[in-house]
Amino acid sequence: MGSFRFAAVGDNCIDRFRPPLNQSLVGGNAVNVGVQLARLGQTAFYFGAVGEDADGCRTLDLLAENGVRLDHAETRPGLTAYTDIEVLPSGDRVIAYEDFGVCAGYRPSPSDIEALKTMDHVHIGWLDDGGALRRALAAAGVSVSQDISVNADPGNLGIDGLSVAFASAGDGDADSLMRSLLDGGAHTAVVTRGANGSAAMDGSLRAETGIRPVEIVDTTGAGDSFIAGFLAAFLGRAPLQRCLEAGRDHASWTCTHVGGFPQRPLPL
Repeated sequence: MGSFRFAAVGDNCIDRFRPPLNQSLVGGNAVNVGVQLARLGQTAFYFGAVGEDADGCRTLDLLAENGVRLDHAETRPGLTAYTDIEVLPSGDRVIAYEDFGVCAGYRPSPSDIEALKTMDHVHIGWLDDGGALRRALAAAGVSVSQDISVNADPGNLGIDGLSVAFASAGDGDADSLMRSLLDGGAHTAVVTRGANGSAAMDGSLRAETGIRPVEIVDTTGAGDSFIAGFLAAFLGRAPLQRCLEAGRDHASWTCTHVGGFPQRPLPL
């Protein structure tokens, strides 16, 4: 698998795990994907905003420690985003509350967008821009992906032009969801199905895989790790089946620890 230049754009947050864990960790879709790509040996850049607070410094420090490039990260007046999480006995997580802090309203600058156009691939996390970045990058011929399960606002859920559209089907009809993503303009549709594994379609091929059983500690960030594993293989032109397996394997490892990537938790 070769090394590529990836950018992860958008959200970061402090995952605040309620009792009995009583600890906090750095996370967020874009941050987790960027860190996991760096851990896979890829060159990863983070484009996003943190607050002028201790949590913002903590986030940037951890990104740097994990090898993520911060050339285009911003520090803005205000608070860093946070998410309150409850972890069930099964290891599944429940988001109790979210405050997007300075992530809300973040937009890459014109110079940032020019830098993004030089990347081999750009993954967009939570970004409340109405799809403006996705459209700009797709129009420039940039390979771009987004996890549409991250954004709850329909105004930010456009998929036209995405090289890869990621979504979660849960126990629903994965094939119908993938076909709708392809019909909506995505070139490749990838759907996770929880304990039922994952599946992908690219218009001519369909592939699927189950999960890799592990002792689950916490599923936070597993989907983000799946995305990173899939994308690293996808950019390396691996077959669709192998891309799913790479995502599966990386996600399963993430389920064996608390949080989206290994780090020292802080007490609440």
